[in-house]
Amino acid sequence: MAERAPLQVLIVDDEPLARLRLRSLVETCGEPPAQVVGEAGDAEEALALLAQTACDVVLLDIAMPGRDGLKLADELRRQPAPPRVVFVTAHADHALKAFEVDATDYLTKPVRRERLQAALMRVDERRGTRVDSAPAGPMLVVSDRGRVLRVPAAEVLYLKAEQKYVSLCSTRGRWVLDDALADLEQRLGEGFLRIHRNAVVALTAVRTLERRGDDDGEEGWAVQVSNGDWLAVSRRQLAAVREAVAVVADAAPAAGRPLPEG
Repeated sequence: MAERAPLQVLIVDDEPLARLRLRSLVETCGEPPAQVVGEAGDAEEALALLAQTACDVVLLDIAMPGRDGLKLADELRRQPAPPRVVFVTAHADHALKAFEVDATDYLTKPVRRERLQAALMRVDERRGTRVDSAPAGPMLVVSDRGRVLRVPAAEVLYLKAEQKYVSLCSTRGRWVLDDALADLEQRLGEGFLRIHRNAVVALTAVRTLERRGDDDGEEGWAVQVSNGDWLAVSRRQLAAVREAVAVVADAAPAAGRPLPEG
C-alpha cells in the first residue's frame, strides 16, 4: 500500500504564541501524518501564502484584525480546489456560523491534542472527495438537540418571526433561530418572497392565495404552503405576492395552484 502524503497544514492566527502551540500539536499528532507548510497572522497574509503554497487544511482563528476568519473561510470555499477549514477559536458562540461556511470542524482553545487529531483525521478521510468546489447552494444551519444540521434552501418552506426568535419550517421539521429575519432572507437568496413584515415564504411551496378571516374575525389575504399552514399576506406585499404566485403557476401549470381573481 502506498504511503499517504502528509496533510499540508496552514495555521492562521494573529497571536504568535497560539500559532506556536498549534504547530507543536500538529507536529506531534503522529496520525494522520501532517506538516505545517506556513503561518499567517491575518487573512491577507493567508491568501498570499495560499496563492503560492498548496495546502489540505487551514487551522483558522475567527477573531483577527481586518477580515475575520468567517469571512476568509467563505472566500476560500468559493475558490477552485479550496482547502478544508478547521476553526480554532477561544469563542464557542460562532459554531453555527462556522458550519454555514462549510467548516470541517470547530475547536475551542485551549486545544487538546486528541481533539485536533480527530479533526485532522476527518480532513484526511475527506481528501480528494470534494468534486465541486463551489458552494452546494444556500443553506441555513440549525442546532438540534446538540447536533448541528444543515438545511438546504430547497427544503425551506417558510420563515416566520415570532417575538424574539424566528421559526424555520422545512420539509424535514421545525426549528427556532436567533438570527434576524432580514439576515435569513438575504442568506436564502432567490426563490423566496417577503409576504409580511414577519414572514418569508418559498415560492415553490405556495399552493394558493385566498381571502381568509383571521383569529379576530377580520378578513385579509393569506397564502397556504405545501404542508397546509396558512400565512398572512400584508396589504403592502399583496401585489408582489399575487404576481409571484402567477409566475410560478405559469411555469408549472401541473401544480394546480389557484390564483386570486382581480
